[in-house]
Amino acid sequence: MPEPAQQRTSSPGAMAPGPRIVASVLPADLSRLGEEVAALEAAGVDWIQWDVMDACFVPNLTFGPDVIAAARRHTSLPFEAQLMVANPDVLIGPCVEAGCERVIVHAESTHNLHRSLMHVAESGGRAGVAMNPGTPVEAVVNVLDLVDLVLVMTVNPGFGGQAYLATMEPKLRLARAAIEATGRRIWLEVDGGIAPDTIVTCAGAGADVFVTGSTLFHDPQGPRHAVQELRDLAMQGIGDPAFRMR
Repeated sequence: MPEPAQQRTSSPGAMAPGPRIVASVLPADLSRLGEEVAALEAAGVDWIQWDVMDACFVPNLTFGPDVIAAARRHTSLPFEAQLMVANPDVLIGPCVEAGCERVIVHAESTHNLHRSLMHVAESGGRAGVAMNPGTPVEAVVNVLDLVDLVLVMTVNPGFGGQAYLATMEPKLRLARAAIEATGRRIWLEVDGGIAPDTIVTCAGAGADVFVTGSTLFHDPQGPRHAVQELRDLAMQGIGDPAFRMR
């Protein structure tokens, strides 16, 4: 069993420039979750995303703050929680207390998105905002001052292993333009179907943070190979050195 982490790294986003590879633990073996997150750190991922699902907002039911807290001591990597739940406000504080530096709220999940994002900051976390495939970028433009990350879903949320929706790439370009217009440093994250054959065009459309689960856990050469391959391909897709240094 890995030794407990003595302290965490800085919050996600506070590292050197370049694309970020983020591990979803959705495909992990939950019976040995501590070992799994420690292995992801050894493989070189930049942070870990927890897909918190309630079988209401999405069809699947996964894990909550207690499981996140149990895994926290096994890695120094930053954690973020993506709340795919019908009532995110009740889980924001518990997820921060469990060890998540960032909490991502879906724009579709709350009647008052602005208030929910403020609640993340009031709870001591960093806020991110997510959009399902059918949600336009305009839905989040007026809350960009409250977040340090925008997540564009490139699948419909609820299950891992789905096919990448290339039709979301124009939306990524719109999201990148909206972020640039703020003059603030805001990550543009994508989640869903991220693999070697999709990450280049995804990066070219403006993304700089790439969430992947199946690709990491199912690479025949292991997760370290998967992380390096994805990072190299993302750099190819980004192309422009000025963008690479944002």
